[in-house]
Amino acid sequence: MKYKSTRGGADSRSAAQAVIQGISQDKGLFVPDAIPELPFSLEEMKDKTYQEIAYAVISSFFTDYTKEEVQTCVAGAYDEKFEASDIVPVVKGGDAYFLELYHGKTAAFKDMALSILPYLLTTAMKKEKEDKKIVILTATSGDTGKAALEGFADVTNTEIVVFYPNEGVSEVQERQMITQEGKNTHVYAIRGNFDDAQTGVKRIFNDSDFAEKLADLGCKLSSANSINIGRLVPQVAYYVYAYAKLLEKGAVQAGEKINVVVPTGNFGNILAAYYAKQMGIPVGRLICASNENKVLTDFINTGIYDIQREFYLTNSPSMDILISSNLERLLYHLSGENGAEIAALMESLDKNKKYQVSDKIKEGLAEFYGGFADVQETNETIGNMYRENGYLMDTHTAVAYKVYEDYKKATGDETVTVIASTASAYKFADSVAKSIGLPEEKDGFAYVAALHAKTGVRIPAGLKGLEDKEIRHRGVLDINQMQEAVRDALK
Repeated sequence: MKYKSTRGGADSRSAAQAVIQGISQDKGLFVPDAIPELPFSLEEMKDKTYQEIAYAVISSFFTDYTKEEVQTCVAGAYDEKFEASDIVPVVKGGDAYFLELYHGKTAAFKDMALSILPYLLTTAMKKEKEDKKIVILTATSGDTGKAALEGFADVTNTEIVVFYPNEGVSEVQERQMITQEGKNTHVYAIRGNFDDAQTGVKRIFNDSDFAEKLADLGCKLSSANSINIGRLVPQVAYYVYAYAKLLEKGAVQAGEKINVVVPTGNFGNILAAYYAKQMGIPVGRLICASNENKVLTDFINTGIYDIQREFYLTNSPSMDILISSNLERLLYHLSGENGAEIAALMESLDKNKKYQVSDKIKEGLAEFYGGFADVQETNETIGNMYRENGYLMDTHTAVAYKVYEDYKKATGDETVTVIASTASAYKFADSVAKSIGLPEEKDGFAYVAALHAKTGVRIPAGLKGLEDKEIRHRGVLDINQMQEAVRDALK
């Protein structure tokens, strides 16, 4: 299987080459030239472990990796570092099943794909005889940064540089990043929001002069964001595994459709669900949940993507995003793989801050439902779920559940539904604690203790004692200083 650009360039690559390169030479994102079929029947999925399903899915997409190479990557990624023995529990709460993706070292779903990306990348480097140092460059809205830092810390022949929005992440998220150990780790706060950080990173990737300077230093840029196909493909396994678990529980029969709800900002996680559906997982509606930065909700409902709007800082900061990079991949597929059309849409977004899709693409969006929840609704949903069902959700998962409730009221659709639960409640302990009626505390870490005392829900190991760890990264930059920061990190 080959990987080609969403913008129609002739930059065809093997999976290994696409993982190393990260982004296409024409600024597009790599997509597979075909979506593979499920490598087993629906009935055969029952009782398979997460590792078995991840191996099968990744092998189907990354056909230039040998069986032994994929097995080694999967075994290294999905091991005892996950606190849940089954890696991803599927738990009933209220009217839905929650796919708990947050039992890794950083207590967020990004661990799932970023645990395996370093293995996929270092394997690719050996396959391609790549002798340059790989510089992982990542913008984060909170969770990707820590998970990437954890995954790549002290990995041979790599450096990782993470940029996050100053005052745009939770106290726990920030402390996770700025206390990160590892000689090859570099973390900077950016004066701006996530879109500013992401735009700055893309600008660095697309600067050919800077790439030449890095090459002279023996370095080459790559990405740990879900713009990297090595981040995206492992996420497809989530939804294949979810269906397998529902079959085991008897919640569905083989072939029966499920709905999937994903709280998303950058669109990667719900795109992975779309890929799982294309592979053959029986998915009815793909429900895209947003917070008040509801550019995706408006797009799904109108076919117009417009970032000329107020930007909100919410208590679900991983969705405080207006430019959803992975949407470009979906548009490419829905357009009939019309790279020229996608290039024109992305140029319009860059120049005019908006675009309107064709009728053909708009028709394809019909399998998606878009909804949003504001901060008050999010908090009320957390409180209601805990009081009525004893289930504790983080703010992002609560956004998804509220949108799901709204969807059911609007459609009457009672299809069995899986909600991607993307983070531990403790990562946003202040909002969650207040939502279940706990009093004010002095800081985010005091809220963690109070929340545990009230609920008894286990505190993830990676968050224990976080407030006492040494702060190792203190840089705060303007956006125009990002390239200089990358250069300094390589000295």
